[in-house]
Amino acid sequence: MATDLGGDFCLVCGAEPPLFGDRMCEPCLRARTVLAKVPENVPWVRCARCGIVEIDGKWENTTEDEVWDELLHRNLVVHERAEDIQLGMEPVKVSDRHTLLHIQLEGVIDNLLFQEEHTMRARMANGVCLTCTRRAGNYFEATVQLRSSARRLSEDEFTKLRRTLDAVLEKLSDDPMFFITTEGPVTGGYDVVLGSKGLARAWGRHLVNEYGGMVVETNSTVGRKDGVDVTRLTLLYRKPGYEIGDVVHWRNHVWRPSAWTKDGAIMERVDRRERTGATWRDLESAKVVAQRHELVEVEFVNEDASVGEFLNPTTWTMESVRLPYEHTPGRTGLLVRYDDAWLGLPFMAMDAPEPPEEA
Repeated sequence: MATDLGGDFCLVCGAEPPLFGDRMCEPCLRARTVLAKVPENVPWVRCARCGIVEIDGKWENTTEDEVWDELLHRNLVVHERAEDIQLGMEPVKVSDRHTLLHIQLEGVIDNLLFQEEHTMRARMANGVCLTCTRRAGNYFEATVQLRSSARRLSEDEFTKLRRTLDAVLEKLSDDPMFFITTEGPVTGGYDVVLGSKGLARAWGRHLVNEYGGMVVETNSTVGRKDGVDVTRLTLLYRKPGYEIGDVVHWRNHVWRPSAWTKDGAIMERVDRRERTGATWRDLESAKVVAQRHELVEVEFVNEDASVGEFLNPTTWTMESVRLPYEHTPGRTGLLVRYDDAWLGLPFMAMDAPEPPEEA
């Protein structure tokens, strides 16, 4: 049968329709069309010190499987007219540095199904991330000083404060600059040197919210870089040496803090019915007389309108004390040793015994 010279034909071999794409028959189109292009070798960098990976110029903490996916999607070039792409990949480790990525591809071009297999070699190179570089050079941007007011904190209390930094780090984003350069006890407190001002401020806010107290920031200029001043931050955190219910000497009288406020504490005077708010700066002069767990609760053997007698639980001798202003007959007494004498304390809500559970 003669070919219709006016009809369509393959521009490559002259075959009759059906034609696809750029007016080519199926064999010619398949011979000249590649579903995807994949380079034979692709490099990637891992930090030799901490193991994080550089991706698009940014260091990230990621798994090897995520690295293979990133390398594939970054280097795979698919035909511009391809549709319905299906992709499969199997990594095969050849050595510590080389991994072969076996790739299977399937897609549709001009209504024709294409299937291809490729192999890409991922070649790992050692590098050093910015964080490790700065750590090795003892780089830092901020120093957090943990101190106290009213009394010196114990080693366990400083350890408890330091442990909150780990909790803050878990909640914050995975910023490579959130690292600790050095830390350790110093006279009167504990210092932590950090690689980030943002981390120092976040920790300071957490300490204030959790334990009260106040933060004082000081910035010092240490040089210039690219026309901009380089500064370092010193953040002083002062934790109150007292807790709710402790007994403190403040403004020439004895008080007990009954509640924290945003900027300080509510103070209750011991010798008369008086409550007042005080800022942390006001309370810097406060001195701890006794912590709440050191208070002594006693049963009065004899009592009148102003004085009660009780058996000293330490010496087993009878002693007397002036009753607090709110004392009711028959109730136990809450005492503290102050100036070599006993001082009766008015009960606060936290001192009241819990009611017995109903049967």
